[in-house]
Amino acid sequence: MIYLILAMVSSMLVSVVMRLSENRSPNGMSRLAVNYVMCTLMSALFSGTVQLFPASEGLPLTLLLGGITGMLYLAGFVLLQWNIRRNGVVLPATFMKLGVIVPTLLAIVAFGETPRLPQLAGIGLALAAIILIQGSGKTETGSLLGLVGLLLAGGGADAMSKVFEQIGPAALNDHFLLYTFGTALILCTVLCLVKKQRLVWQDILWGLAIGVPNYFSARFLLLSLTSVPAVVAYPSFSVGTIVLVTAVGMLCFGERLSRRKWIALGVILLALILLNV
Repeated sequence: MIYLILAMVSSMLVSVVMRLSENRSPNGMSRLAVNYVMCTLMSALFSGTVQLFPASEGLPLTLLLGGITGMLYLAGFVLLQWNIRRNGVVLPATFMKLGVIVPTLLAIVAFGETPRLPQLAGIGLALAAIILIQGSGKTETGSLLGLVGLLLAGGGADAMSKVFEQIGPAALNDHFLLYTFGTALILCTVLCLVKKQRLVWQDILWGLAIGVPNYFSARFLLLSLTSVPAVVAYPSFSVGTIVLVTAVGMLCFGERLSRRKWIALGVILLALILLNV
């Protein structure tokens, strides 16, 4: 259980540190690149990887799936930064966790899994919550599209991990994570060069601060599954992270939610529970 709690805290810290860095680090893309440097180094360190490209029949597939996942990781983080600026820290973190809809639908369509009634109810409630979040006016609509994009990117990354578990070589699990973060790092560096973003000490400091909980969130969740059943770990992780982010957002950043958004948040929490029952 301690690993599950640490996973929740790490996931919450990703959103909170990004929120803190917004006005303290001038170059958002450079900050993300440093984050991926840290994640890549920690992936190599904890996996004990010696050969970057080991001789294996499954290497091309691992590279392909890791590359796609890395692109989705980067898209998710770029959208998370954008959404935090537009919507605060609570709603973006919530929609990122709501991305479990994507691997759920993938399992139904691609792997022929039959959803149970609670999962169908969860999908329906999630869609209802998205509609409830939408308000009148151009700003609200733009914010909603950004939140839905975040949901799809985060959920897509989770879905690719599920695809690798289904068809990828188990012996290259650590390399898959290494290729994922490495791809995100390369693409993020390219974007930095295109945008001609500088790298200052604030970007390095906050990028490293984001990268540590970003890596450990995934690692602790995997470790928790060795002692906690998945049907308990996943909904607890999702709901626990949302509760922690909401509490920190209100207590530390003075964020306030309208009654409509409080209702939507409650519906999303219920949807997450049902999706993982």
